[in-house]
Amino acid sequence: MPSGNHTSSLEGRAFWLLVIAVSAAFAWILWPFFGAVMWGTVLAILFAPLYRRLARRGRRTLAALATLVIIVVIVIVPLIAVAALVAQEGLNLYQSIQSGEIAPGRYLRQVFDALPPWAMRWLDRFGLTDLGAVQARITSSLVAGIQFIGPRALSIGQNTFDFVLDTFIMLYLLFFLLRDGDGIVARIRAAMPLRGEMQRDLAAKFTTVVRATIKGGVVVALVQGALGGLIFGMLGIHAAVLWGVLMTFLSLLPAVGAGLVWVPVAIWLLATGAVWQGIVLIAFGVLVIGLVDNLARPILVGKDTRLPDYLILISTVGGLAIFGINGFVIGPLIAAMFVAVWGIVASRSQAGAC
Repeated sequence: MPSGNHTSSLEGRAFWLLVIAVSAAFAWILWPFFGAVMWGTVLAILFAPLYRRLARRGRRTLAALATLVIIVVIVIVPLIAVAALVAQEGLNLYQSIQSGEIAPGRYLRQVFDALPPWAMRWLDRFGLTDLGAVQARITSSLVAGIQFIGPRALSIGQNTFDFVLDTFIMLYLLFFLLRDGDGIVARIRAAMPLRGEMQRDLAAKFTTVVRATIKGGVVVALVQGALGGLIFGMLGIHAAVLWGVLMTFLSLLPAVGAGLVWVPVAIWLLATGAVWQGIVLIAFGVLVIGLVDNLARPILVGKDTRLPDYLILISTVGGLAIFGINGFVIGPLIAAMFVAVWGIVASRSQAGAC
């Protein structure tokens, strides 16, 4: 008997080592298409309610195709159009700065000349009245930022095949996740060595977290960025789409927000004599852009998971540092799942103690 138990134990360890090795190898194969797989899964979770409504008559394939077409029309096509506009505006802005058509130093001098004495004294305390040094810093930061964005924008055109391939894989996977998602989830749950109740808790938490992260973070940031770009365009500010996209990304960071873009622009407008434009931008920024988060987030998220602002900030920046552009979703998602899993552990520990 002991020998049999020992042999069984060795077989069990060897089997789990094989499972881990094969799973790691499969993940390695999928890694080049990680972004496509991730976004396919995220979109499948977000649009699953729409698919279920369309599939009530039992035609699952047609419902999945219809949902796919809707996603392409309202998500994929607008994103491609905005990316093309951002690439063009970014290159135009870079060329304008290089040619001297846009001179940050001239605009900075106009702002300094318009400031009252008390403001100049306040800036002097922080060493910000040295126009040459401030101009050099701003110019180098702008050029570095545009040089960072420019090659990546150009790479969209240079790597068209990779982009098309990733989009095809995402849509192809998305179709099957929509149509066969319930069966796939059932097979995953059957393979997981966890009790049924814990599986249901984790599955519910994961779905809730994905929807809360996208709806409560990304959608709100997109709305704020779109509103910011719209008011910039209406006021005739150069590269409005580019600034709108920048405000979108900054809106993902609770401690920063879109105000980091529109507030300095409003100050510049006021300082350069465009008083009514500056007042309009300030009013719009405070009353519209600033209130979107407070008004839209509860409507979009409802009672879904809500992470503390400091955790969203840290996880977003960390996600961007590790995963690149996909990190602004992956970072908060991992943080939210961390909180959710440990919340389940804490609740079960309390229930066991009782």
